[in-house]
Amino acid sequence: MAQSNQQDALIAALRWQIAMGADEATLEAPVSRGIAPPAEEPRPAAPAVRPTPIRKTPPLGEAAVALAASAQTLEELRAAIAAFTGSPLRETATNLVFSDGVLGAETMVIGEAPGAEEDRLGKPFVGVSGQLLDRMFASIGLSRAENLYITNILPFRPPGNRTPTDTEIALFLPFVLKHIELAKPRRLVLAGGVAAKGLLLTRDGITRLRGRWHEVTILNDKVLKALPTLHPAYLLRSPISKREAWSDLLLLQREIKDG
Repeated sequence: MAQSNQQDALIAALRWQIAMGADEATLEAPVSRGIAPPAEEPRPAAPAVRPTPIRKTPPLGEAAVALAASAQTLEELRAAIAAFTGSPLRETATNLVFSDGVLGAETMVIGEAPGAEEDRLGKPFVGVSGQLLDRMFASIGLSRAENLYITNILPFRPPGNRTPTDTEIALFLPFVLKHIELAKPRRLVLAGGVAAKGLLLTRDGITRLRGRWHEVTILNDKVLKALPTLHPAYLLRSPISKREAWSDLLLLQREIKDG
């Protein structure tokens, strides 16, 4: 009777497995039903191969620093900037805009970037805003023909006259610092927020920075006085701000007389 009950349980279990889709009996270990493959002979170990080292390209910032440091004259610095391939701006610009004015002038003006007219002529501040800049400095006895030296943070025009990015400013900053070192001015005028924030290493806007003297440390650890002021292009859009610009010019004039 017990044997009959055991058989009935086995049959019921078998029926349940068939109902669940089981169609093959398996064991705990696989069984090969074919001919066993011939045993492979041990292969000799492959000799160790040392991978070829990858030659890394220096980061763009390092390349700019190295090129700037190699320049011993302003002519060599201009050539170094022209040879620098780390920015796409050089591919979209017409000309490299390096400088204008009197080499050796005690006052050096640094703007932000060339505009369309500057890009076409290869000189900084020659458009409408440049004409206003000339009139502003003429009011205190300064001119690029006699006692001013002028350049920009960027030597190439950004497409569409857009504002330079933080990355672009940082990329060209080694060239700007070297430019100051080689030009040997006694003081700087930083025209606009881009130049002021780039050289003063701050995120404060130009309205907070202008109206007082700051300090800029250049590559030879020399410290120069720097006066941020409103950019002429901004004054053309906001003539009411010319009062603040005039106040900055008086500060500059006082510094020149006292210095």
